[in-house]
Amino acid sequence: MFLEVDQVCIRYPRTPAPAVDAVSLQLQPGQLGVLLGPSGSGKTSLLRAIAGLEQPQSGSIRLDGRLLDGPGLRIPAEERRIGMVFQDFALFPHLDIATNVGFGLRGMARAQRTAVVGDMLALVGLPDAHKKFPHQLSGGQQQRIALARALAPQPRLLLLDEPFSSLDVELRERLAHDVRDILKRTHTTALMVTHDQMEAFAVGDVVGVMQHGRLEQWDTPYSLYHRPATRFVADFIGHGVLMQGRLRRSGTDGGVEVETAAGLLRYQDDPSANPPGSTGMETANAIAPGPAAIDVLLRADDVMHDDASPFKAQVLRKSFRGAEFLYTLQLENGQQLLSLVPSHHDHGIGEWIGIRLDVRHLVAFPAGA
Repeated sequence: MFLEVDQVCIRYPRTPAPAVDAVSLQLQPGQLGVLLGPSGSGKTSLLRAIAGLEQPQSGSIRLDGRLLDGPGLRIPAEERRIGMVFQDFALFPHLDIATNVGFGLRGMARAQRTAVVGDMLALVGLPDAHKKFPHQLSGGQQQRIALARALAPQPRLLLLDEPFSSLDVELRERLAHDVRDILKRTHTTALMVTHDQMEAFAVGDVVGVMQHGRLEQWDTPYSLYHRPATRFVADFIGHGVLMQGRLRRSGTDGGVEVETAAGLLRYQDDPSANPPGSTGMETANAIAPGPAAIDVLLRADDVMHDDASPFKAQVLRKSFRGAEFLYTLQLENGQQLLSLVPSHHDHGIGEWIGIRLDVRHLVAFPAGA
């Protein structure tokens, strides 16, 4: 592994709960990781500890096999060769772009520094920006320059702290994809902090969800969405609800049935017996054998609009998203569901529509846990 964080704890004076509580994670060379979570979950504190700007009270941090923080040892931030990109860009307003990008290259021969600056500006798509000043660039262009400046000294690890938070939504999503492409082209290992799921999924090979200083899950974006390890991750990631159900074993073949107010779900433990893309019964917590009350995770894309279905739901709210609507629906028993449907299925508030469940990954938790 390239980056290894092992059981790191960070506490601040006069704060009873730890800001970072026994967090462990790993990144392979060239891998892009993202820390995702609500404000105050410990993401930035952990990032600053890796950079050497915060000192953990316990645990260890290693980079490419070298111990940076551990019992009796702390390598200063300036000796770690770790680059950082901040949310406010942190460009020098009185210096032109070439000087900003080359700021970390002092001590390098002038011709070599000029060549590196040119390469970095070309890499971020601003090859002619040398003589401009930061105020002459848009927010997205300034963020590209901040990235170029961080990459110019060829850091061993790049850390990004909410790098797109000051930009408008459309620009943030586009720039997130561009940043991922740039980091992949340069084979840069990076760790980013964000509270925005779309940014996390656009950038990250692996994403960690944090809450109250703890790392709830460190996994691929696909697994976070379809196989959340905890109720918090299930609720925090994507659009979905936890619906009451009844779990029953359906025979000697290891299959299960789940009774819900919106239909019966059947699963086999044999993946070949399940729909394409399914891996069978996946419980995030242990469910006792035999009949059991459970909460089943239903994503918005698990609830299909089907006028032929005997199960009906009433439209409570609708959010137009261009190609689709996000409907908030309510069953006769009061249970609410979310459903993504194509935008030509335009139903009015209060209308009753048919629905069916198309669940490829059954994720369940003990009822009311």
